[in-house]
Amino acid sequence: MSIAHVPIIDVSAPLDGQLDALDSACRDHGFFLIVGHGCDDVVARTWDAATQFFAADRSIKRSVERDSDNPLGWYDRELTKRRRDAKEVFDFTDPSFATVDAFNRWPEGLAGFRDTMAEFYDAFSELSTIAVEIVHRALGMDPTDGLRFAGARTNSSVRLNHYPVGDPVPDDERVGLRELGATALGHHTDPGVITLLLQDDTGGLQTQSRTGEWIDVDPVPGAVVVNLADSVQVWTNDRYRAAVHRVVPMTTSSRMSVPYFLHPARDAVVEPIAELIDGRARYRSFEWRAFMRARTDDNFADLGAADTQISDYLVGAGD
Repeated sequence: MSIAHVPIIDVSAPLDGQLDALDSACRDHGFFLIVGHGCDDVVARTWDAATQFFAADRSIKRSVERDSDNPLGWYDRELTKRRRDAKEVFDFTDPSFATVDAFNRWPEGLAGFRDTMAEFYDAFSELSTIAVEIVHRALGMDPTDGLRFAGARTNSSVRLNHYPVGDPVPDDERVGLRELGATALGHHTDPGVITLLLQDDTGGLQTQSRTGEWIDVDPVPGAVVVNLADSVQVWTNDRYRAAVHRVVPMTTSSRMSVPYFLHPARDAVVEPIAELIDGRARYRSFEWRAFMRARTDDNFADLGAADTQISDYLVGAGD
């Protein structure tokens, strides 16, 4: 199935006539697209910088490689659900605050790279607020309450993704590595609030409906893809669904994408919002920082157990 099942929301136009389609999508698969956002120039510069980074010599990328203590930087052997993905990534967090930026690993020798990434972070932090406001309206929440599940830009992050044709790890570095999974990116949900995604024109992104069918999220020129993440599913007590999504293997050409992950504040406690509970709360409260740390550790190395999921916090789970 295709993009017809993923609504396109024009944020430059009145939203009243667009909210029913958005509500249906958020209940079913958790994806929608945003157009009319005004970020085209920033997006074009971001694509150029991402292309520059992934085309750089491997030694430049290895100089900013992540480790078990700090998940930021470059990596080419990430796991999803204990299977290795066919991708390489570069992660960074808010560059505008010195205490946060201190954790970032910026490559040397790439002119303008950091400045462009900082510009993108600013623009998509603002766009993420707009996207959350739209979801808030689709839920019918009282606008005078403000955003009940806003994120925190200083605890959010951006990732550059490159999906090559074949294995991203050179032959001589594969000894002892997990086998590649059946997909370029294994099916999963994002742990935060929402994700804003740029994708190139290659295609390959899919989301899963409640009935289990896979829906293609086809590229639309100028559109930003938005998907709901785990925290929204918990806050809405399962009314809205964290998007289960994957990327199919690249067979003829490589693919690039750039997600902005909007996360809750680091010290947030995530639990169902009282006015969105119909019947009983389905989830126990949990600390965001502990949940995110478990997810980050799972992605770096196989810990010998299933990945941490919000289903672990369902009322009655583990009793």
